[in-house]
Amino acid sequence: MMDVFYCARSNHSSQMNWSWGSNVFGYDLCEIFIIWAISSWFRRGPSTPDPSTPAGAPRVPSRNLFPKDTLMDLYVYVSQEEVFSDFNNTDALFWFHRDLVYGDWTTGEDGDGCYQHYKEMDIPEKIQQNGSLYIHLYFTKSGFHPDPKRKGQYRRLATVHATRMLNKYKRRKFLKTKNLLTGETEADPEMIKRAESHGPVEIISHWHPNLTINMVDDHTAWVKGSVPPPLDQYVKFDAVSGDYYPIVYFNDYWNLQKDYYPINETLKSLPLRLSYCPLSLWRWQLYAAQNARSPWNFLPEDTYEQSDEDQDSVKVALLETNPYLLGLTIVVSIVHSIFEFLAFKNDIQFWNSRQSLEGLSVRSIIFGVFQSLVVLLYILDNETNFVVQVSVFIGLLIDLWKITKVMDVKVKNKFVGVFPRLVFKDKSTYVESSTKIYDDMAFKYLSWLLYPLFGCYAVYSLLYVEHKGWYSWVLSMLYGFLLTFGFITMTPQLFINYKMKSVAHLPWRMLTYKALNTFIDDLFAFVIKMPMMYRIGCLRDDVVFFIYLYQRWIYRVDPNRVNEFGTSGVDHAQNNTAAPAPDAASAAITDKPEGEKKND
Repeated sequence: MMDVFYCARSNHSSQMNWSWGSNVFGYDLCEIFIIWAISSWFRRGPSTPDPSTPAGAPRVPSRNLFPKDTLMDLYVYVSQEEVFSDFNNTDALFWFHRDLVYGDWTTGEDGDGCYQHYKEMDIPEKIQQNGSLYIHLYFTKSGFHPDPKRKGQYRRLATVHATRMLNKYKRRKFLKTKNLLTGETEADPEMIKRAESHGPVEIISHWHPNLTINMVDDHTAWVKGSVPPPLDQYVKFDAVSGDYYPIVYFNDYWNLQKDYYPINETLKSLPLRLSYCPLSLWRWQLYAAQNARSPWNFLPEDTYEQSDEDQDSVKVALLETNPYLLGLTIVVSIVHSIFEFLAFKNDIQFWNSRQSLEGLSVRSIIFGVFQSLVVLLYILDNETNFVVQVSVFIGLLIDLWKITKVMDVKVKNKFVGVFPRLVFKDKSTYVESSTKIYDDMAFKYLSWLLYPLFGCYAVYSLLYVEHKGWYSWVLSMLYGFLLTFGFITMTPQLFINYKMKSVAHLPWRMLTYKALNTFIDDLFAFVIKMPMMYRIGCLRDDVVFFIYLYQRWIYRVDPNRVNEFGTSGVDHAQNNTAAPAPDAASAAITDKPEGEKKND
C-alpha cells in the first residue's frame, strides 16, 4: 500500500507493478498446493453417495480404459475443420506412430519415453487470412483405427480423441503517437496504414512452432461427479461403461508469448514440432492449476492476455534462475505478502487513532494524493493490467481518507446550487506546533530543486517523446517526472525529524514492514529481468530508510518528546502524581490511552 512517508516506494506505479510481479511466485505456489490437496483428498476419500440410487448406495469407482503397458497407435491429423472426419485424406495425416506403450518411461530417442516429429506445412490461403487450424489427436489400442466408418477396425472404448486449435488469436493495438510539435512519428508507415484500415485494435492469428502431447500415467479410481476442478475438465467418462479414458493434455506451458509470431502473407510454411511424452499425475496437476481459469471470472478477455504476458517473466525466472535462489525467492514472496498486509493494517490503525499531527508532514500527505491520482490516470490512459488499476485505485482511496485525518474537512453551501463545496482547514495540533513551520520550510527548499527539474523534464518530454495527444503528454510527463524524481518528496519528513530532533511521532511498525518489503523488492529486482532505473530506485529507497534508521539512533528517547500518540512522559507524570512515578523513558513510549492500546 501507498503511505505518506514513501519510505518503501517513492514511485507508486513501480510499486504496484513489481510488487504484483513478485507476488506471482507466492500466488502460484499456493494455487498449486490447493489443487494438489483437493485432488489428493478426492482420490483417497470414500465414494460420494448418489441420492438417485436406491438407499443412497455409493457410486462405483471407475477404472482407466487403457491398462498400464497397453500398446497404442498414435494418429495426428491437421485440418481447418473443427470436427474431423476426412480420415482417408493422406495430406491431413501429420504423424503416425505405431506401438507406443502406455506408461512407459524408458523407451524413446533419449530413453525418457518421449518421441518427436517435425514437419513444415504449406499454408492455405484461408489460414493466411486469419483462419483457424486444428490438430486432431487419436490414440487407439494397437490394431484399431480411429475412423468410425471402418467396420471391424474401429472400437469406441479403444479410441481416445482430443482436439485443439493450433493457432492463437491475439489482439494487436495500434497506438497513434506523434511528436506534438512537429507532427512526425517514427512508427512504421505500413503499421499506420493498417491502423487506418483496421481500427485501433486488430485480431491477428499467431503461431508457435512447438507443442507437447502428454498422456497422463494415472490409474486412479476416479468417481464420476467427484473429480475436483480444474481436473474435471480433462477426465472424460464413458457414458455406457462408466470408466474413464486416458487423460490427454496439450502442454504449451513453456511456450513464451514473445515466441509467437503473426501468420500473414509473408509466411510460406508453418513449422510444427510435436513431442509425445508421458506425464505423471502430480506434474499434470501443477500444469492444470496454472492454466485454470474460473468460469465465474468477471475480468475482460484482454486481461487474460496481459496475465499471460506477466507469467512470461515467471517462466523465464524458473528456467534461468539458480534452483536454490528460486526456492528462496518463493519463500520470500510469501513473506512479502504477509508484510504487505501487516503494513496496511498498522497504517490504518495509526491514522485512525492519531490524536496529534506534531512531527508529521501534512504537505507530504497532500502531495501523495496528487501523486496517486496522476498514477491512476496514467495507467487508465495506457490500459494497464486490471489488477494493477484496482490496486492503485484502492491506494488513492486510502490517501483521500488520510486527508480527513490530517485536515478538518467541512461541507459548505452548494456550489452553483448543485454540488457541495468542500472546505479544507489545517488542524489545530498542526498549526499550533512548530511542525507546520518546518513543513513549509522543507517544501520551500524542495521547490528550489523540484521546479527546475520539472520544467526541464517537461521540455525534454515535449521535444523527444511521442504522445497520443496533449492530455497524454501531461499525464506521461507528470508520471515520468514522479518516476524519476519522486523520491525527493520523502525528504520533508527527514527535514522535520532533523529540526525536531525526534522520530517518536513516526509509525515505526508500518515503516518497518514497508522497509522489509523494499528489501524483498531488491531481491526480485535482481532475480527478474527489469529496467536498470527500477533497480536504482530500489537502492535509493533503501538509502532513505537507512537515513530514517540513523535518525532513530541519534535521536534518543526523551520523556519531554511527544510520541506518535500525542503523549509524553512528563504529561503522564503530571496526571498521575498520586501513583508511583514510572520510568520516564518507558512512559514516553508505552503509556497510552486504553482505547489506543487496543489499536496498537
